[in-house]
Amino acid sequence: MGRRALVLALGLSLVLLCARALPATDEEGNQDESLDSKTLSAEDQVKDHSTGTRVVAGQIFLESGKSDSQSEDEENFHSQEEEKENSLEELNSLEMSNLLNKDLEEAEMQSPVLTAIGGTADGEPCHFPFLFMEKEYAECTADGREDGRLWCATTYDYKKDQKWGFCESEEQSNKRRQMQEAEDVYQIGMKILNESSKKAQKKVAYQYLLKAADMNHTKAMEKVSYALLFGDYLKQNIQSSKELLEKLTEEGSPKGQMALGFLYASGLGVNSSQAKALVYYTFGALGGNLIAHMILGYRYWAGIGVLQSCESALTHYRLVANHVASDISLTGGTVVQRIRLADEVENPGMASGMLEEDLIQYYQFLAEKGDVQAQVGLGQLHLHGGRGVEQNHQRAFEYFNQAANAGNSHAMAFLGKMYSEGSDVVPQSNETALQYFKKAADMGNPVGQSGLGMAYLYGRGVPVNYELALKYFQKAAEQGWVDGQLQLGSMYYNGIGVKKDYKQALKYFNLASQGGHILAFYNLAQMHATGTGVMRSCHTAVELFKNVCERGRWSERLMTAYNSYKDGDSNSAVVQYLLLAEQGYEVAQSNAAFILDQKASIVGENETYPRALLHWNRAASQGYTVARIKLGDYHFYGFGTDVDYETAFIHYRLASEQQHSAQAMFNLGYMHEKGLGIKQDIHLAKRFYDMAAEASPDAQVPVFLALCKLGVIYSLQYVREINMREVFSHIDMDQLLGPEWDLYLMTIIALLLGTIIAYRQRQHQAIPRPAGLRPAVPQQEPPPEHQPPQ
Repeated sequence: MGRRALVLALGLSLVLLCARALPATDEEGNQDESLDSKTLSAEDQVKDHSTGTRVVAGQIFLESGKSDSQSEDEENFHSQEEEKENSLEELNSLEMSNLLNKDLEEAEMQSPVLTAIGGTADGEPCHFPFLFMEKEYAECTADGREDGRLWCATTYDYKKDQKWGFCESEEQSNKRRQMQEAEDVYQIGMKILNESSKKAQKKVAYQYLLKAADMNHTKAMEKVSYALLFGDYLKQNIQSSKELLEKLTEEGSPKGQMALGFLYASGLGVNSSQAKALVYYTFGALGGNLIAHMILGYRYWAGIGVLQSCESALTHYRLVANHVASDISLTGGTVVQRIRLADEVENPGMASGMLEEDLIQYYQFLAEKGDVQAQVGLGQLHLHGGRGVEQNHQRAFEYFNQAANAGNSHAMAFLGKMYSEGSDVVPQSNETALQYFKKAADMGNPVGQSGLGMAYLYGRGVPVNYELALKYFQKAAEQGWVDGQLQLGSMYYNGIGVKKDYKQALKYFNLASQGGHILAFYNLAQMHATGTGVMRSCHTAVELFKNVCERGRWSERLMTAYNSYKDGDSNSAVVQYLLLAEQGYEVAQSNAAFILDQKASIVGENETYPRALLHWNRAASQGYTVARIKLGDYHFYGFGTDVDYETAFIHYRLASEQQHSAQAMFNLGYMHEKGLGIKQDIHLAKRFYDMAAEASPDAQVPVFLALCKLGVIYSLQYVREINMREVFSHIDMDQLLGPEWDLYLMTIIALLLGTIIAYRQRQHQAIPRPAGLRPAVPQQEPPPEHQPPQ
């Protein structure tokens, strides 16, 4: 029994380890759903067993989650494991097989027995396998029946004994067939949705999904509820969406639980309740929904509805970041376009980062004419997507091909990347990728050098050679290419081809993060979270993990919301921004507040300002200057709250001191001038006005006008403060101007009077008489005899 207990204990530990290694995710079908975990092949991994880390495409996955300070504990653990392994080797192989066979037999005995319903053997157990039509069946089948009901034989040979029964009741059978029909309809809808980019076709697809949802298909209900919530290809209907989400929540759908939590958090279709929202978010996270994890991470980080806890936020954000990092390819994934609606309105001339259609057509015209730079630029634009251009690998491949044929090394390198990763358009080929990387690297291109380094690091098309990989990464990093810096940092971190050096790893990860590489942020977050090579900092790790999480596929909804707003659908836009705001996107919080500030109709008129104030507050806490000034404005004018000049003054001062905002400085000058929320002080008012003029050239004109007004006020105040009679009574004119001051004064007055009289006379003479006052001279007709002959 001791040996059996040891075997069972070890088997249970293996099961637990496997279960712990499996990510808790639900399936992902669109941008508002969770990501699927990405299975990584052996050639995509380089393992360093001494440190317990796994490096995949440049990101560090900590398998043990322990720092160097715990190495002694790890050695003790490994020694204990070795002792267990040695004890297992001592067991006789025959005894172990007998034990396992007995365990399997016991498991089979405990498994439930399927009983036949109706037929010729009602109540008898089904026999598996059974023989029917010269074929063995190990499970119930619908073969031989037109109604599709499942049945089984209760003896081995059905033809001989004719003993059979149904495996399900008629009600169960009808339900199963209905679900199968719903699944077929759902698959048709998803096929149309995924294969078409036209809006009309997507609307058709959602009609199929709507039909499947009416048949209680879970995934279809999830898609339809989100479409009704956001107004995606279906008319927006918050109430119908809520009903579907409540039904999904009862069935235990994590996506339904998360979305219902969002409704309670934002008060859409229901009375706002942060407590209920937290409950549904928690259940959604336990079910593996990554968006729910991200929302909880932000709430624990900011202390929204829960006690602020950096460690809890780190747990949630790290889990989501692991999935985002594993989903990032070498091309870096899609570009997240963050457009602030408030900045667009206040600065209409400022570029939003979006490319206008005319400009894209101009570049396309240049590319067709053979402009290599235009071809490379359009290729990169279509490869990554963003700036108003959808991701399109087919067009990217065509543009890169044209530029590569013209001898452009950058295009060759990107073709190598596309072949290295593979896609629906470009088949994966290490050999072809290697050829392009070599051509680009020979021309000194850093992208090609980095790609060649990856080939030698992972042995793609060439034998693994860490020295050559290091050499090419160094060349790419010297030219400032972020992929080279990232991979170089990973090699120093794991001691691959070089001596392990955390300081060098930190240096190159920092350089790559300055270039915006997601995996660099991820690696830095791991180092700060575990205190590897740096002092452990939970706050820094959370901020870095948050940055990684905000690059996930769900960030595509930022552009969807922006397009809805531009199309005039503010209700759809504000709901999408509100969900992203719950996830912690600062730009979504400010945009949601901006739309609510304009009286969005989806929210009651009395609730717009309080809700806008809430999201301005969240955006301001993340460092957005305009949001901080808006908070001051709301408290100054009493929008969504009581008029509170002192609180307004505090917000303006924060914006002035932390972000050096000229608008905030001007407002502080005005409040000092008027004595609002602070003691009136004209000198401090002038100081803040001057600071505003120095901070921004745009503030110089209003500051000039304010200073002129301030000068007049100061003069009047000075006059009020002094007694004019006392001033004149103390003035001694004889002492000031001399004993004959009155003669001087009379002479000056006489001269001034004479000058005025002379000027008026001269002006009177120079004025011409108006033409209308001249006497009119009648024109007489000549006598008839003097008329010219006719």
